Amino acid sequence: MFSRIARKLSAVIAGRPTAEQEYEQRLLSEKGQFDDCLNVHDLPEIFHYWSNRYLVPMFEPFGFSSPNDFFFRYISDKCAASPDAMVRIASVGAGNCDLEIEIGKRLVDRGQQNFLFECLEINTNMIERANGQAGGSGLGAKFRFLEQDFNRWRPAAASYEVIMANQSLHHVLALEHLFDSIRLGLAKDGLFLTSDMIGRNGHQRWPEALAVVSRFWQELPGPYRYNQLMRRQERQYINHDCSTSGFEGIRAQDILALLLERFHFRLFLPYGNVVFVFVDRPFGHNFNAATEWDRAFIDRVHAADEQGFVDGTLKPTSMLAALTVSPGETKLRDTRLTPGFCVRVTDG
Repeated sequence: MFSRIARKLSAVIAGRPTAEQEYEQRLLSEKGQFDDCLNVHDLPEIFHYWSNRYLVPMFEPFGFSSPNDFFFRYISDKCAASPDAMVRIASVGAGNCDLEIEIGKRLVDRGQQNFLFECLEINTNMIERANGQAGGSGLGAKFRFLEQDFNRWRPAAASYEVIMANQSLHHVLALEHLFDSIRLGLAKDGLFLTSDMIGRNGHQRWPEALAVVSRFWQELPGPYRYNQLMRRQERQYINHDCSTSGFEGIRAQDILALLLERFHFRLFLPYGNVVFVFVDRPFGHNFNAATEWDRAFIDRVHAADEQGFVDGTLKPTSMLAALTVSPGETKLRDTRLTPGFCVRVTDG
């Protein structure tokens, strides 16, 4: 106790924030980023070209065609397997609950009423928006909202048939705590479903991927090198660290390895690395999905990613995964791309 107080006092005297103060500063930054964000999933048209051409055929053999459909299919199957029981679903970092409400509507349209969403979100504005949307959709009774920091969440009991995390794990600092809490919260045969980023912290590129990015970067005309989010021209690609203020990508590179330590994969679909640089929000809006050169360029970047994954020189930076506490068969898109093989070993 005394040593902890002494460290805090020394930090204050030196003008440095304590760990708690730094965490609170990051938390304020994170909240501010999403306070007025109505559509957190808005993506460029070139992203949709790439996903429709390559991701849809990758997903369809497993019974779904998109990340949203992935969550719906697994939850619908849970509802169908226990038609006389209430399927409780916890959504960790639910944001505006756009996906959760979409799933709820589809379940009702299918005649499945035996579900209840419990949505964890730390941003009050997002909770208010989600509550309003759920009520306006006639699903108010199917949703509960909990203002909760998932870095500190602990479930009361093993009562959830499904726990889902949609693009939220890469915002988590206390991953070990959260994954342990998810294990505790899953009912027998419960599923942990996630769609998330598993690349380098702050969504940076590892050196081997950065070399590939740089090679393709030299082919781009000047206007394609304008960073729409940072409002700057990048003659050379800047390997920006998004985790310097809030929690964006704060421990992304640890997610896959920690999941392997605590869960068993029932489904693992890894994809994307270098291609994200060109199809995501910063530079993706510079591309024209209707232009042959733009499409051919993205095709070649995607091919470089896929070859790198197979030969091990590159590691995927995104995944869909269904996990359980108990062992079972793992469905893979390619027998070579196991969760263990796709972990990028970090220095130290």
